[in-house]
Amino acid sequence: MPEIAVRQALKQGLEEALENDPRVFMMGEDIGEYGGAYAVTDGFLKKFGPERIKDTPISEQAFVGAGIGAAAAGLRPIVEFMSISFSLVAFDQIVNMAANLRYMSGGRISVPMVIRAPTGAGVQLAATHSHSFETWLAEVPGLKVVCPSNPYDALGLMRSAIKDDNLVFVAEPALLYGARGEVPDEYYEVEIGKANVVRSGTDITLVSYGYGMRSVNTAADVLQQRGVSAEVIDLRSLSPLDLDTVLGSIRKTNRAVVVDSARRKGGVMAELAADLQQLASEWLDGPIMRVGSEDVPWPYNRGLEQAALTDADDVLNAVAEGYGL
Repeated sequence: MPEIAVRQALKQGLEEALENDPRVFMMGEDIGEYGGAYAVTDGFLKKFGPERIKDTPISEQAFVGAGIGAAAAGLRPIVEFMSISFSLVAFDQIVNMAANLRYMSGGRISVPMVIRAPTGAGVQLAATHSHSFETWLAEVPGLKVVCPSNPYDALGLMRSAIKDDNLVFVAEPALLYGARGEVPDEYYEVEIGKANVVRSGTDITLVSYGYGMRSVNTAADVLQQRGVSAEVIDLRSLSPLDLDTVLGSIRKTNRAVVVDSARRKGGVMAELAADLQQLASEWLDGPIMRVGSEDVPWPYNRGLEQAALTDADDVLNAVAEGYGL
């Protein structure tokens, strides 16, 4: 199988949609002439023209609203934010409008729209450009949220998101755009709402998604050297959340650590930990351990930023604290 980067996988999924469905078009800041903040849409304007690739003003509120109207009228827009931090400006459109229109219209109005944005800290963009709001957005009924950790999932989830008749938010970890991995030539999709057991194990379950998978996989390698067999699960989808796969793993390992590269307080991992404690307490040999980044504004200084960001040592410390492994 060919090996490509995450940005190439995303680009392939978008390009396929633009080629195969005339209803698909893209809007966003600098996605045309500039080629996108992370080069995902490079060359699209020349290939598809300004009717399909629309550079927008710096007004997320306006162009998300335009996307909602276009989707309700029968098109299938793909909206790009330069940073997930900027989604705050468009929360009314995303949360109150796009996520609720299908329900409030009794199913008569659908919003088949994809919103995609780089997410997460670690690239020295300081406090106002480093958020991970996919953890907030996962709380919104009517909105699906996915976050890939590798090229295979990036392409498969993007294909599923574009075909979905609901609003789907694709959170793309900024630190992983250059990460490479194998992607088959044959067409495939990754089901939204289905986690992936990346690594089978018997002694402890490690759960994460997106950039957090780097810390989890590194920690699993270290544990293996210590004679501890870790089962590693990549959620891939934050809403809907695949509890069944995680519960099945805990029944086997009797231990669990849930890991987020976003801040520890609140968010999807807090929700997952609460559900697991309620539904899996009879199988657990100890507490559900939670790992997340420090609850501070993201520093610009690289040393401070890396100190605040979750890493494999944090995961290993949680394994030792919770279970003595």
